[in-house]
Amino acid sequence: MLIGRKKEKEKLESLLASNESELVAIYGRRRVGKTFLIREVYKHKMAFELTGTYKGKTRDQLRIFHKQLKRHSTDYNPSSPPRDWFDAFDLLEKYLDGLKGKSKKVIFIDEFPWIASARSKFLMLFEHFWNTYCTKRKDLIVVVCGSAASFMVQKIIKNKGGLHGRISHFMQLLPFTLSETKTYLRSKNLKFDEYDILQLYMVVGGVPFYLSKIEKGLSVIQNVDRLCFEQGGALINEYEQALLSLFTNSEKHQLIIETLATNKKGITRNVLLTKCNSVDGGNFSKALTELVESGFVSWYKPYQKKKKGALYRLSDEYCLFYLKFMKDTQGAGVGTFEKLFAKQTFKSWSGFAFEGICLKHVEQIKRGLGVDRIYSINSSWANNDAQVDLVIDRDDRRINLCEMKFYSTEYTIDKQYSSRLRNKVQAFKEDTKTRKHVVITMVTTFGLKENEYSISLVENSLTMDILFE
Repeated sequence: MLIGRKKEKEKLESLLASNESELVAIYGRRRVGKTFLIREVYKHKMAFELTGTYKGKTRDQLRIFHKQLKRHSTDYNPSSPPRDWFDAFDLLEKYLDGLKGKSKKVIFIDEFPWIASARSKFLMLFEHFWNTYCTKRKDLIVVVCGSAASFMVQKIIKNKGGLHGRISHFMQLLPFTLSETKTYLRSKNLKFDEYDILQLYMVVGGVPFYLSKIEKGLSVIQNVDRLCFEQGGALINEYEQALLSLFTNSEKHQLIIETLATNKKGITRNVLLTKCNSVDGGNFSKALTELVESGFVSWYKPYQKKKKGALYRLSDEYCLFYLKFMKDTQGAGVGTFEKLFAKQTFKSWSGFAFEGICLKHVEQIKRGLGVDRIYSINSSWANNDAQVDLVIDRDDRRINLCEMKFYSTEYTIDKQYSSRLRNKVQAFKEDTKTRKHVVITMVTTFGLKENEYSISLVENSLTMDILFE
């Protein structure tokens, strides 16, 4: 059953009714469900499907092509694999010519970047196939898909050659939101409450494949122990596998990820460049861009400024958890996470992880505030003494400074924290020279305990349930 993906499904289904052939490009991080989405939406229209193999040589990819062509075709059955991609596309055209009916026929090429190696000429001949064959027909939907986001964006979506301007539609498939994660777990009859789901999300994010490994009858702690710390756990080696499969020469990407993991509040590009001791700015920028395009890293625009000075944060939940708790304790065995879970280190880290989750659910926060129909700009702000990770600057002359707190009970604002909040508001006003009304918004798990400080300081108090809307 397809969970979530409502907009993506509607768009893909709408292409079935178009009056011309369509070229669709889809990208997203490994394990996010790209292949499942296409197979589910187009399962009754699939005319041909080809999946590239990681580090496969051209002759290996051609043999897979040949095998798939024989599998899909009952009448047209070439006896030997094609010699090259020129012959392969010629065979594909002959096969498609033999298909009857005017309804849409889907050609799905998965892990496209793994097939299109530098010397294979696959991309060049695919461009030729689309421009000289597909565009002359009205009944084809060609879907190209890949986890290597940089390749998909630069070589396909922003192609300057034969595919320039040819893409009908492209989409980045993101991990599940909290709402979609809750629905998915319910579909598996896993009855965690929202607090449990938040804790699980901090470890595996909304990646469907990771969530599919959660077992019924076990608590969140037990599931994390089994997946991340027991010998043979499904996610023990995922960190290295994910980076190696997505990026060529992934050492630079790994260095950036591990540097960002030690800077909770985010850092600028120039500071990141210095911390990585990188002397090759071009390759560094390329690697950083690839991490952003792949969804591992996010950047946040500073208040009242353009992209220059943006803060970069590691935003992939699994990577954050792996580098903090798994890297040095792999295969430590049953009970490892239960011990970590009780330590103050994990509790402090959970607060940081919760902030990152809130930053991914800003639209839900706006709906919780009732301002989702008011134009607003999201940004971050910092000076030498204070920082606000989420600033919502609204057109109705109000600015929300959002504070996010993960706590197992109601959160209590004490005298010391209230003083910090007052100073933060004052510093923000002085630094930005804003004339808008600046208010404090608290986003907590179970709400605020009412006292003199919360009453006088906090304009809006939202609980975790709004993140699941």
